[in-house]
Amino acid sequence: MTSDSRDSSLPARMEAEFSELLGELAACGHQANELLIRTQLPRWCRRSLFFFLGYIAKSQGRVTEKDVGFAEALMKALKLSPRQRRKAIGHFRKGKTAERIPAMKALGLKLTHWIWPSPALRVAICLCHAAQLQGRPEKSRRYRCEDAIDQIGLPIRVSDDILESYACKVWITEPEAQPRPSTFEQACQLLGVTRRDSREIIKRAYRKKVSECHPDKLAQQDLSPAELAKAKDRLLRYQQAWELISKRLSV
Repeated sequence: MTSDSRDSSLPARMEAEFSELLGELAACGHQANELLIRTQLPRWCRRSLFFFLGYIAKSQGRVTEKDVGFAEALMKALKLSPRQRRKAIGHFRKGKTAERIPAMKALGLKLTHWIWPSPALRVAICLCHAAQLQGRPEKSRRYRCEDAIDQIGLPIRVSDDILESYACKVWITEPEAQPRPSTFEQACQLLGVTRRDSREIIKRAYRKKVSECHPDKLAQQDLSPAELAKAKDRLLRYQQAWELISKRLSV
């Protein structure tokens, strides 16, 4: 994995396809298997997909039930026959036993992603979903995911953007329990947006979040002192996030 692969910007066609797929992913509730039901995946991608899933699953020494369950969900989404399932399981097992990715693995995706980026991007989304099955991925799990995405020829920033989307929409369930945001990315996560979103979108998200826990609205509800304190802390975090984002976007 090179620093260039992380810093490379996406070509216009790939950027447009990627933005559309991230929108579909959000519409699916960030369930990559549901995304494949909507968009499907060419048959020739399956070998690489399930190999990489096994490779990521073994990153911390053992494969979990969530890893197996996600692979099963993808098999179901792809409507694999019993024979195709056996092949997919075989590729998953090969990925589990691999210490490193073979040089020629996913060559088809690497050769075609410039002219047809959608299959490679959909595989990347599935791999990032696998990396974060336990929540924010551990370093070893994320590194294996990045290695796989690099192997299929995509810039590593693709994985950054996908996982940022999960961070904003899935991982943070209690904003009031989070520390004061100190970076632009942390502020975006608290408001449920990404750095790809415009100022207008971020501002609308902020106003919506604030309206849900504003004292004027809560005064009409029968809440306990603990619930009111929780809402107050949540409001403070949203205000801190918006203050940081406003300063960044004003520069």
